[in-house]
Amino acid sequence: MYQLGFAQIPNLPTISRPQTSSLGNYSSNDFGSMAGGRSSQRSYTPNIANRSNSTQQQQSDYGTQARSQGNAIMQDIERDMAEVQEAQFREWIENGRSIPYNLPSLSEKAGTQAYYDAFNKLSGIDSENYSLADVNFTVENAFYDNKRDLKGFKSGIQKTAKQLLQKMKERKQDTESNVSKNLMLFEYFSKDMNLGGTTHKAFEYDFKDYMGEKDYSKMFVSKLLKTGSGQCHSMPLLYLIIAEAMGTEAHLSLAPNHSYVRFMDDEGQYRNVELTNGMFSTDTSLLESGYIKSEALQNKIYMENLTKKELLGMAYFDLARGYAKKFGYDEFVDKTIEKALELYPNGLAPNMERANVSQARFANVMKKLGINPENRQDLQRIGYFPKAVEQLNDVNQQFNKIDELGYTEMPASAYESWLASLKTEKNKQESEALAQKIHLYQIQKQKEKQQQEALRKAQEKKKKDESPKYFPIDPNKL
Repeated sequence: MYQLGFAQIPNLPTISRPQTSSLGNYSSNDFGSMAGGRSSQRSYTPNIANRSNSTQQQQSDYGTQARSQGNAIMQDIERDMAEVQEAQFREWIENGRSIPYNLPSLSEKAGTQAYYDAFNKLSGIDSENYSLADVNFTVENAFYDNKRDLKGFKSGIQKTAKQLLQKMKERKQDTESNVSKNLMLFEYFSKDMNLGGTTHKAFEYDFKDYMGEKDYSKMFVSKLLKTGSGQCHSMPLLYLIIAEAMGTEAHLSLAPNHSYVRFMDDEGQYRNVELTNGMFSTDTSLLESGYIKSEALQNKIYMENLTKKELLGMAYFDLARGYAKKFGYDEFVDKTIEKALELYPNGLAPNMERANVSQARFANVMKKLGINPENRQDLQRIGYFPKAVEQLNDVNQQFNKIDELGYTEMPASAYESWLASLKTEKNKQESEALAQKIHLYQIQKQKEKQQQEALRKAQEKKKKDESPKYFPIDPNKL
């Protein structure tokens, strides 16, 4: 769930120093007065009524003299203007090289401290061993100014996990089986069920503002728990949080504008859990979206299990994105994204957010310098500012990296069409058949486990029965 800013800026062209402009031609020799001019001026107005042949030569001399003086004045004007422009030009360069090249801090805005606290809290955890419930709560709580209750959130998660495990016991399902617990979780998300004497409704996909453009809280697990509807960001996260509480293993995987859950079945195959429509999906259905390039597969940015470190990297991305949505871009966003990239270098979402930060920083500097970055000719003027050139190169390099990772923009309309295509009757039948296959295989594995357990107990009893019996003798009775 991410979005690029304005289009990529072209590579910097060859810089040439701008020339001082000419003042052009005047239509009259009556120049009037010029403030700050170098020479005194005269106004020559011949008496036409008294003109005679004897005075034509003299009048011609006067005209020549006037033109000569006019040319001298013109030269003075041009020289003065050139000096003014040169002084202004030098001042522009000096001022431009001394301005701040970082984004202005937004720390004075109310609520930013909650994000600083969240960053510090995330920075203090072990990236290989942490609670996803704690991490996700920290990110969402920052958006709410640290006013939410962690104990209440975690107690609700623990309650749901216990109820699901109890449901498995009632059905005599194996509560130690990773597959059985994932199947129970899948059912919890996709079907109505009775839990603890109340009816839990299947979660629904919220198609309204699912990207969180108008209301960023639409992205949150807390919103999903409150309303029973969410999207492909909140649903997989809640699934993983409950799976963590149940002591089972599942993984987050990514696709264009999308995330989903994977777990390994008893046959050693990873199964895709599509929570947006409550179905099992295939890798083929993901590839059919048409927006997954071979480079993306080679760089493992799609259709791969995220590691614990990479999942934490995505939490930093979520923190940065929430801050930017609420306050705007400043260097805190860049600091947070850098942390995300340390944990997840090939993460497409954090790399794209870094591009957004780079663009915001460059646009801020261009505004201060009075340069229009969308005008190629005007853009040449950044050659006088090495830091600005460095920023432009950083923007282009970041876009190049995104391209190299294999990114292809997927329009919202295409994503919605792809989601709708997953609900075809064919896909539903394939999902049900796959779910039934996993379930039957799980029943068979459970029977085998029960048989092995019964055999083990029988062997232990036989061994105990066949072992020599020793009867101690009481020496007092001898």
